Amino acid sequence: MKNFALSLVDLWKQLGINQRVSLVVAALAVAGGLVAVVLWSQRPDYQLLFGRLGEKDAAAVISYLESQNVPHQVTAGGSAVLVPTSQVYKLRMDLAGKGIPSGDGVGFEIFDKGQFGLSDFVQRTNYMRALQGELARTIIQLQGVRSARVMIVQPENRLLLTEQGVKSTASVFVDIGNSRFEPDQVDSIRHLVANAVQGLDPNEVTVVDNRGHVLSADLQQDPSLGTASSQMRYRQQMEDYFAKKVESMLASVIGPGNAVVRVSAEIDTEATTLTEEKYDPEGQVVRSQTVTEDTTNTTETRAAAGGPVGVTSNVPEKAGAAAAAAPKTPSSTSEQTRKNHTTTYEINRTTTNITRNPGTVKNLTASVFIALRPAPVAAPAAKGAPAAAEQPAPKRTPEELNALRQIVVNALGLKPAPGQSLESIVSLQEVPFQTAEAIPAQMVAIQSEGRIQGWIDVARRWSAVAAAAGVLFVFFRVLSRQKPEPVPIEVLSMTPDAAARALPNASSVTPELLNELIKQRPANVGVALRDWVAVPAGKN
Repeated sequence: MKNFALSLVDLWKQLGINQRVSLVVAALAVAGGLVAVVLWSQRPDYQLLFGRLGEKDAAAVISYLESQNVPHQVTAGGSAVLVPTSQVYKLRMDLAGKGIPSGDGVGFEIFDKGQFGLSDFVQRTNYMRALQGELARTIIQLQGVRSARVMIVQPENRLLLTEQGVKSTASVFVDIGNSRFEPDQVDSIRHLVANAVQGLDPNEVTVVDNRGHVLSADLQQDPSLGTASSQMRYRQQMEDYFAKKVESMLASVIGPGNAVVRVSAEIDTEATTLTEEKYDPEGQVVRSQTVTEDTTNTTETRAAAGGPVGVTSNVPEKAGAAAAAAPKTPSSTSEQTRKNHTTTYEINRTTTNITRNPGTVKNLTASVFIALRPAPVAAPAAKGAPAAAEQPAPKRTPEELNALRQIVVNALGLKPAPGQSLESIVSLQEVPFQTAEAIPAQMVAIQSEGRIQGWIDVARRWSAVAAAAGVLFVFFRVLSRQKPEPVPIEVLSMTPDAAARALPNASSVTPELLNELIKQRPANVGVALRDWVAVPAGKN
């Protein structure tokens, strides 16, 4: 070991200043690389604890982690917190037990604590705040939504309602960054909010994004089709329905993907009301009937005359005697009967009220492309025989095309007018289709992005190891190329006797000269001897 150290010291003394600086720099680089590799290998692997946090929730999470002395990292502009992988699930459960993160706004946890003495107005206000907060938290869970806020307006519950036409409304603000929201996603938000609020219609929910675009404007249902957007949307729905209906039927006949159908619909967008009244003079009906009957009966009989005036006629006994003694007067009886029959007739009348709502399909036309038949598979040629030429696919006959056209006409329910041909209603052509299956650009972008991200992760993990290996390789490469400069044997100042003893040839060394050099420069002689020994015998 001592000899090895001495040899290193001798080697260091023999190196020049440039060689010494290069060797020191390389040694420091190798040591730094090794230290970096060790530190990187001992660093814990961090994993996402929570993402898309608000400022309040992020501050609460970081405060809890600092109180527990948990190492963490904050990324994504303060909205994401990373912790060691081994502690992710435990920390999530601990934070959930403390109600962290609570999300944007206030949820139904506002009612967890009993609050006595609150007025009915405050209770209703707290309920509305909780409902808005819970809806906002739910909307944030949708893919592509960074943050959301919900504002709900409901009419007050009054005993005497002064405005009967007041309805519940809601506004939803969503932050989607630079991404794009599909109509189905917007419609899902509208129905989510509408079904969570009593008496709220989906058409009364407005969705606005962070760029100021009203996303729900094109989804408002217009029963009367009064706006141009409603008309275009309804027409597109009808055309897509009929096109898919025909494509699904042709796919079973000529194969899936071998037919392209486009339908153009003419929609009646006007609302009409028709009132029709008809009279039929031949058809009479009895409207009213009156029957009047008068009967008169008169009977005359002989009546007794009255007694004398006075007290005598008023006494019963005397009055009866007087009546018997009075003379008799004659009486007559008559009977009369009259009948009146009146009948009123009404002429038959028919009144018809017809109301046609907009949306009636007035006319349909279709354009259909069908692919050529697949080429027949040629039988394998015998060994040694020339390969048969590929046969082109046979085209369909006009009768077959007309049969397919008639199928499309029947599927759409079209009725040609007198003198109108089927070709003017349904255009059907047989054309070659592109066989290459094109991958959607979005899928290609997603796959390439995932592939690049994977390579970045791998490179980030092994970059330190690769750097250390590269530094070691460069160090050993430089060290192998660096050789001690040969120390030439200096021409010593010799006495005339020594010069006389020297050989005539300057390249030869005599024993006397060698002894003299050993005495004066022993180090140089040692190096020269090593060089001489290292030289191959054939080069001497």
